[in-house]
Amino acid sequence: MNVKSVQESIFPDSKKHYEILDGLRGVAAVIVVAFHILEVFSGGDHTKQLINHGYLAVDFFFLLSGFVIAHAYDDRWGKMSIKEFFKRRLIRLHPMILIGMLLGAACFYPSASDMFPAVAGTPLWKMLLVLVLGIFLIPVPGSLDIRGWGEMYPLNGPAWSLFFEYIANIVYAIFLRKASNTILWILTLIAAFFLIHLAVTNSHGDIIGGWSLDPAQLRIGFTRLAFPFLAGILLRRLTKPGNMGGTFVLSSVLIAIVLAFPRVGGSENLWMNGIYDSLMIIIMFPLIVYIGASGTLKGKTMQKVCTFLGDISYPIYITHFPILYVYYSYVVKNKVTLENSFSAAALVFVLSITVAYVSLKFYDAPFRNYLAKRFLKRS
Repeated sequence: MNVKSVQESIFPDSKKHYEILDGLRGVAAVIVVAFHILEVFSGGDHTKQLINHGYLAVDFFFLLSGFVIAHAYDDRWGKMSIKEFFKRRLIRLHPMILIGMLLGAACFYPSASDMFPAVAGTPLWKMLLVLVLGIFLIPVPGSLDIRGWGEMYPLNGPAWSLFFEYIANIVYAIFLRKASNTILWILTLIAAFFLIHLAVTNSHGDIIGGWSLDPAQLRIGFTRLAFPFLAGILLRRLTKPGNMGGTFVLSSVLIAIVLAFPRVGGSENLWMNGIYDSLMIIIMFPLIVYIGASGTLKGKTMQKVCTFLGDISYPIYITHFPILYVYYSYVVKNKVTLENSFSAAALVFVLSITVAYVSLKFYDAPFRNYLAKRFLKRS
């Protein structure tokens, strides 16, 4: 009754996946799409954002990444080189980065509006230059900010987290894989301190940010990356997952509550929301991952649900935002209110899932399968 994920099919020599963690990644990714669809109606006020803490999904992804990488690779270094590790990570991540950037280029000029005043005046050569840089995940400076939002990837904003994901992979391969648990504990505690400090002192009362190539935003990005990624590695090394039933439903409900929870403290006590962010990342996310890793799936239907959510989690995350640029422009041009936005929002939501699935089925999975057979050793 085993239902193989795309990842297991492409890398048959890889360890068995934590199916529930794959499903949780998909749950969080779908919530991110809903969070971004509703974001346009907040007017830039973080306290008014619906599905208020959807931004924390990125921190959850970083923790999952640390956990899964430690599980997959910690004990393989005797028979796997750093070069082989990087090839595996590139094959896993980069094909969808290419699709995300191409989709961003296709949606760029259709997104021109008062919300993105720089778009209409951007010459084609400049957009194509940004596209080429984006395909190689090279962040752009302010002089190439062709959208006007200060993003390091103006064609596909969420790619910023992949920039930090790659950095985490490099640091893991060079240093963290060899670090003792004591060293990891020390680094994780230091990272937790900086995370709390950022969350409590940030002028917005949260840890939102990390997508711009400037010192303040880079600080946010590295701070958001450090604790969850380190904690994920440490959690995998130090804990032995239990054997519980029904944990997919429980952990899915928990992550949904955390991400949808209303703003804490309002605009008068911004630091309170910073405390909430810190507690969720430092305590709740490791607990949710532990619960998910401790579960077993019973029934083919639940296995299929988790496999589907896990398979589309990365494609939907990296392809949905170019569509939303166009949607945001539509909302601004037509003065669409939250009350009468349901049809358009539902269409965008379904379209995002459809694009992700089609990209996975007809491009990502077969292309990664080809690359794995062509360039990877079976170990």
